Amino acid sequence: MTLFRISPAVADAFPHTLIALVTATGLRGREPWPGTTTALRDLEQQLADGTWRPADETDPRIEAWHTAYRSFGTNPRRIRPSVDALGRRLAKKGALPRINPAVDSYNAVSVRHGLPAGAFDLDHVAGDVDIRYADGSEEFTPLGEPGTVENPKPGEIVYTDTAGVLTRHWNHRDAHRTRVTEDSTRVAFALETLHATRDGHLLEAAAHELQGLLAPHAEQTTVHHLTPARPDATV
Repeated sequence: MTLFRISPAVADAFPHTLIALVTATGLRGREPWPGTTTALRDLEQQLADGTWRPADETDPRIEAWHTAYRSFGTNPRRIRPSVDALGRRLAKKGALPRINPAVDSYNAVSVRHGLPAGAFDLDHVAGDVDIRYADGSEEFTPLGEPGTVENPKPGEIVYTDTAGVLTRHWNHRDAHRTRVTEDSTRVAFALETLHATRDGHLLEAAAHELQGLLAPHAEQTTVHHLTPARPDATV
């Protein structure tokens, strides 16, 4: 079991944070996921038809993350929140990347709802996970760069376990160690908003949609919530 926890300092700074943790056990990442294939194609077709576009930095959902990034010293136009970068890529190329079914599922849900999403292979998480301000001593190895070690800046918000940083700049980029692959069988997916009152219904819809994509290919799925009032959950 893994405990996820929002630190008191982060809770105080962002009092309307709501995070949905969608967990899946017994994932089967090497079989066809037709629901995810359809979800991706539908988004891309809607974009091509001009009936839908991904949220950009003028959208309140993205703007809120830009403001948060600036608050801890990150330039969000140079280092973008994950959903912002993903939406820009989709708008430019007309298609989302195909990584593996689990990653493709949360990418589709993220960009559809304009909410950051990420995931952690729980079999490679060490101890509990804290969402907190970095002190500058932590180490981070970026996804896809196993030979690289970075040190987050003091004051940067990170997800971290006892072995190192799992995400930099809150939700800009995930770590290589806990990346989700076709062979990952225990995964925690995180969906986030900084404005629960305004966007909580979107986050709930996104969590439900993601759970629906995962459930046919997992033994069990569950949804947990983190808020400043309920800052921890064991998954």
